[in-house]
Amino acid sequence: MKLVLAVIPNDDSVTATSALTKEGFFVTKLSTTGGFLMVGNTTLLIGTEAERVPELKEILKMHCASRKQINSTKNSFGRGLSDQSVAEETTVGGATIFVLDVEGYEKL
Repeated sequence: MKLVLAVIPNDDSVTATSALTKEGFFVTKLSTTGGFLMVGNTTLLIGTEAERVPELKEILKMHCASRKQINSTKNSFGRGLSDQSVAEETTVGGATIFVLDVEGYEKL
């Protein structure tokens, strides 16, 4: 048994969770914030059998695409605090996935 923690953009959370549940994965959504731009993310908690992890990763890859976004440098933590900041192109999106071994699991 594995526990997958997937940090994905809020923009992708609805389509990703719908696709995962359609394929029989049980998903818990948490609202989280972090990263370079300090923007809202969704962290998914997914318990699954080890052999289904590659399938889960493929679903997330299909529904959590990386994309370019223009951001004011004021949006990043600790940078560009003046109003004269220059906008930067940043890659956003994708998924950060952690796969953890689960010693025990019970559904009560």
